[in-house]
Parts: sequence; structure tokens; C-alpha cells
Amino acid sequence: MKLSLALVFAALLPSPFWAQDASEQPNAAMIQPAGESDLSEFLWTKRPVVVFADSPADPRFTEQIERLSEDLDMLIDRDVVILTDTDPAAASPLRQKLRPRGFMLVLVGKDGGVKLRKPSPWTVREITRSIDKTPERQREIDQRRGL
Repeated sequence: MKLSLALVFAALLPSPFWAQDASEQPNAAMIQPAGESDLSEFLWTKRPVVVFADSPADPRFTEQIERLSEDLDMLIDRDVVILTDTDPAAASPLRQKLRPRGFMLVLVGKDGGVKLRKPSPWTVREITRSIDKTPERQREIDQRRGL
């Protein structure tokens, strides 16, 4: 009896950890390398936040990714996707279009227009406040309220 009870508990204990891993996977996919991505892929569906740096070892890049990872839920609510580009030699389409110099954070609206450029790391709260001020976001909020 004790052995079967122990087996039942052993089988039940890992299940919360599986559920936790499954819920974290969408968040992990939210931060992705830019690669050959083009802003037209996200037109009217997502708000890209593009983080550029000349190296993944740039302390500002590391700080920015940490800050973004702290409050992913706020970004998910605003349809944000985070793209990273730390290889200037690759000359990706995003680098050619946005022309960063060293570290740069760029917020792109759902309409494909650049809404914000910053040469230093920003918190999720600062980014979401900028998003919430855009007319596109105001329309989304009104639609959710049923106005």
C-alpha cells in the first residue's frame, strides 16, 4: 500500500512542472533573433520591439533583454514581439531599414511605422506607456471595452 501510494505521488509531482514549462514556451518564442525577418511580416498583427547591439556581450543589450524578460505578460497583452540583432556584419533587412549605431531599441507600430528609437535600455513599463499612447492601441482598448 505504501509503495503504491508513493508511486501515485511520484507520478503527480512532476505534472505542475510540465505545465509550467508548457506555459513558458510562448514567452520564450516571444524573444527571437531577427535573422532575415522583415517588418512586413508583422504588419497589423504584432508590434515589433527590435533590440540592436554590436555584440551579444554589450552590457546594454544584456540589461535590455533582462528588463524585457521581467514583464513579458504586459508585452503579450499589447501584441509585442521582440526581435534581437547583435551581428552588424550580417547586414540583416532590419539593420538596413532601421540603421542602428551601436545599441538601439526601436518600437515599431502595427502599421509598420517607427514609433520610438532609444539609445539606452528601457523598462517594460516605459515601453508599454509609449505603446498605450498610440492611436492604434487606443482603438484596441476601445474595442475591448465595446465602444
